[in-house]
Amino acid sequence: MRAPSIVAQVPTECVIGVDLGGTNLFAGVIDSELVVARRTRRTVAGLELSGLLDEIAGAVGELRDELGSGVDAVGYGIPCLIDDEHALAASSVHLPLAGVAFAEAMSERTGLPSFVDNDANLALLAEHRNGAAQGERVALMLTLGTGVGGAIMTGGELYRGAQGAAGELGHMTVDPDGPDCGPGCPGRGCLEAWISGSALAREARAAAQADPAGALGRALAQGREIAGPLVSRLAGEGDAAALGVLTALGEWLGVGLASLVNIFNPDVIVIGGGVSGAGELILEPARRVVAQRALAMPAAHVAIRAASFGAEAGMLGAALLARESIARRVAA
Repeated sequence: MRAPSIVAQVPTECVIGVDLGGTNLFAGVIDSELVVARRTRRTVAGLELSGLLDEIAGAVGELRDELGSGVDAVGYGIPCLIDDEHALAASSVHLPLAGVAFAEAMSERTGLPSFVDNDANLALLAEHRNGAAQGERVALMLTLGTGVGGAIMTGGELYRGAQGAAGELGHMTVDPDGPDCGPGCPGRGCLEAWISGSALAREARAAAQADPAGALGRALAQGREIAGPLVSRLAGEGDAAALGVLTALGEWLGVGLASLVNIFNPDVIVIGGGVSGAGELILEPARRVVAQRALAMPAAHVAIRAASFGAEAGMLGAALLARESIARRVAA
């Protein structure tokens, strides 16, 4: 198992993987060994459709220009339900992509073969091929970012459901009287409303306001961004408010995972996305709640692990999608 690394040499047989989130875009040039040769990151929050597609195409063009040699294809992981039958991004909570023939639009803008799938599906693909779920029969993944993505794999194949919309694990209800999930989702008290990066920021700001003398409260008073990296750092330094926020998030994560353990009896559940950078500060309380709330037999069996590839799992999975799709075209 090997994490991606930066290398100086220009690789051969390259594809570009693009992981599009509700806030940021991560893209990289990736070779056949899953080594990342070039990276770029862009902010996409708040963009309208045309500007969003142009920004994505700009990131691909930037990497292509830096590489100075051929790129075989581009894979895209996007936070959308994918309508497989009609090749459309069917709906998206966080980006204006509903009804867009995304792969076709990106092929037109970049001139490169383009392939698309749900971002969490691709993150799990990477983790199953060469990461934290490698070799496991039944694997689930939650990606904790601006929202919460989910994916299901059985027997080495992604489970997509009747229309391609399966795996929206972040939209199961865990608190019927909880907060609205957000634009694009009619639910209240979805798991996403409690464990996403947006939820973490909301709860951290509330904790900072309640304890203005603490490190988190002082950071808020100084106008600093109250988000996952700062909360995790302050929690690691012992700030009680920050620790409380991450512990509560981990416990809500455990509530959701307990249901998933009972329903799927998985070998492993992989936790990825930016919020997963908090590591054991959220995974330990999650495991504790699973042990308390899930049925004993599947709870004793399941492993709950951080993603091996961290926040880059989606980007690597997108690259795998592109490479494997091109290989199938050639074989046909």
